[in-house]
Amino acid sequence: MRADTVSDGAVPAGPTHPHQTETETATAISVEDMLRANVYGLLARVLTSPPSDETLEIVRDLADADDSTEMGVALSNLGTLATRTPRAQVEDEYTRLFYGFGAGGEITPTASFYRTGFINDKPLANLRQDLLELGITVSGLNKEPEDHIAFLCEVMHGLITGTLGARSCEGVGLVKQKSFFQRHLAPWAARLFGDLEGADAAVFYMPVGSVGKFFMAVEAEAFEMTA
Repeated sequence: MRADTVSDGAVPAGPTHPHQTETETATAISVEDMLRANVYGLLARVLTSPPSDETLEIVRDLADADDSTEMGVALSNLGTLATRTPRAQVEDEYTRLFYGFGAGGEITPTASFYRTGFINDKPLANLRQDLLELGITVSGLNKEPEDHIAFLCEVMHGLITGTLGARSCEGVGLVKQKSFFQRHLAPWAARLFGDLEGADAAVFYMPVGSVGKFFMAVEAEAFEMTA
């Protein structure tokens, strides 16, 4: 998969967007890490809320991303599907998946629910403590809890790019990335994305689930190889 397959335009500034309490100057990061950050940004953008026209245009540009890797194929499938799916249909699908019509949606995309079966449970409390230590606050403009998958992907994006959390001199913060991923994503996110991939209401979101599932596996393996 090319390093520019997912452009930096995919990075969201959604209603749950996390903020750094102290402003820091930007530093350069590697092409590989920018690709990782952009995938996290893409996932956050399509999972925070129903995709806007701008977001759908970004996703449609992925139709040529197929490089014969699992991730490349999944991204290409997502882009191709987006080219023939109207926004209203995607909005309806998002509602059916995550909210439902009176009886709740198929998917509850929070760490608390997946790890304990309850909402706003211990995983959320642990996350809030870690966010406090990282100096990360939330905008408070979204009703979803911080352990929502979209918020966690945004945090990972920020840790990789160095816009969130204390950064190393290279601006990468690999130790913090690994710790955050293993504590707050590794125990449950791949299972969520697998469920999303196979959800009854998922059409546009089926390849979103595939992208997330493959990406979580790649991230987990890469972090296991680091000291």
